[in-house]
Amino acid sequence: MPKEVKPQVEASLPLEFGPLLVVWQRSHGRNALPWQNTRDPYRVWLSEIMLQQTQVTTVLGYYSRFLERFPTVVDLAAASLDEVLAMWQGLGYYSRARNLHACARAVAERYRGEFPRSAAELETLPGIGRSTAAAIAAFCFGERVAILDGNVKRVLTRLLAFGGDMASSAEEKKLWALATALLPDKGIEAYTQGLMDLGATVCTARSPQCLLCPVSDLCRGRAQGDPTVFPVKTKKLKRSRRENWWLWLEREGRVLLQQRPQTGVWAGLWSLPMYEDESALMSAAGTLGAELETMPRIEHALTHFDWVLHTRRAELAALPAGAPDGEWVARERLAEYALPAPLKKLIT
Repeated sequence: MPKEVKPQVEASLPLEFGPLLVVWQRSHGRNALPWQNTRDPYRVWLSEIMLQQTQVTTVLGYYSRFLERFPTVVDLAAASLDEVLAMWQGLGYYSRARNLHACARAVAERYRGEFPRSAAELETLPGIGRSTAAAIAAFCFGERVAILDGNVKRVLTRLLAFGGDMASSAEEKKLWALATALLPDKGIEAYTQGLMDLGATVCTARSPQCLLCPVSDLCRGRAQGDPTVFPVKTKKLKRSRRENWWLWLEREGRVLLQQRPQTGVWAGLWSLPMYEDESALMSAAGTLGAELETMPRIEHALTHFDWVLHTRRAELAALPAGAPDGEWVARERLAEYALPAPLKKLIT
């Protein structure tokens, strides 16, 4: 039976939290990541978007390659969406890449390639939410403004023993107000980074290292006996299962690809022709006059569902009249196309 979470107690805030965190971050936090020690909003913005739902170790390689290909926001704005998606493939959550491209174009067109300097104005750009806007404004322009991403919600709800349900927008609004009230008078850059570092390395979701925490004496969640009951979120994600069939056709060293719709899962990416069930695939393949090879089944986990992908492969000697529509791409050019991660692993 889950432990009961005590109601939030309205009490004076531990205002010493901010100064303590600033000192800790400067001596024990992460200070050598490639997007740190810069006030370039393009680099900070890029890192913030890439780090959403993605581990630092994964982002490092993508970040450097992305900057090499698109050194400035104007370069990114000038690129095609296909180029951006191809550079992004493997990072997942592709809506981030589409918003990244749209945001770059907005900065180039509306602001002549210069990011706006306030969190409020940054938040008006595509794909930049309140917390991301605040992080950019704090790191690049020294604006005293609060962030509240997933890690920070965990840190602050434990610190304050905040029992409000994070599935409720009203309760999240209360936490935003508390996060703002906790801001230190100075050192906003180190404080903001410190919140991120504390949540990522010490105040982790399942095994918080309270003995290493610089603010453990202030933590009301720990004082109540179990900080892991925070944050409270009653709305559970219901996972579903989906099953589809891919038809992998190849002729003369070229693979048939189709571009997916601009909305939905893998929007805008290139894929093998996909079918709802095996009978639909077999019907489509029946006119090809080629023997189908059964490939290993792929099980791919996405945020809301588990996807089982079956693949049938055929090598064609010529292009039959009944072949599906699409683009025949030479194997050596596949890297130029944005492919979903499981497909890239399958065919390259």
